Amino acid sequence: MIVVAALDPVEDGAMSDATGTVITGVIAFAAAVVGAVIAGMYAKHGAEAGGRKAVEAALAQVHGAAAAEHWQWVRTQRHQSFAALIAAYAALDEVLVRIAPEVRNAASLDGAAGREVRERMLELQAKTSQLALWGPNEANSLAYALTGKSVAAVRTLLHLARASSSGASADWPRFDQARDEMVLAHAAFLQRAGEIVRDPRQPVS
Repeated sequence: MIVVAALDPVEDGAMSDATGTVITGVIAFAAAVVGAVIAGMYAKHGAEAGGRKAVEAALAQVHGAAAAEHWQWVRTQRHQSFAALIAAYAALDEVLVRIAPEVRNAASLDGAAGREVRERMLELQAKTSQLALWGPNEANSLAYALTGKSVAAVRTLLHLARASSSGASADWPRFDQARDEMVLAHAAFLQRAGEIVRDPRQPVS
């Protein structure tokens, strides 16, 4: 004979409550794990994005500092080229001022004086070419104009020296005009070069 034992309603209710509690705990634990995983994924993504931004900012800062340092170096080279060109012009002008009266008085231009004036002219041309490396273009144009006028004055003086030594008439007004044009070209370069040096936002080209 099979005896079927009836379950006590109280015991059945207690088991249902316990089972529900366990299931609720499992669901809560699973939700916490999933939430932690998702939060970790977002945290990793945020960290990676933040790291990329930090690297990009650092690179931009380095590039900016390098560009500023390079521009400062170019400015220094430019200013030194200006000064070298002005010094070369002054040396050539000093020779012309010293030699021209001697030639005008029908004195012969000796070999040493001729070599000196040619050396000063070549030095001025060299400094003009050096300045062309640094710019700006406007200063380059004025420097080449200055050199061109200076070379014309030197050639005129040498021509007059040869004419005087051969007894031919010398066209001194021609030299005076060439010398005046040389001085005006120097003044134009000097004024613009000074403006560029004093300008904190110098033109790049």
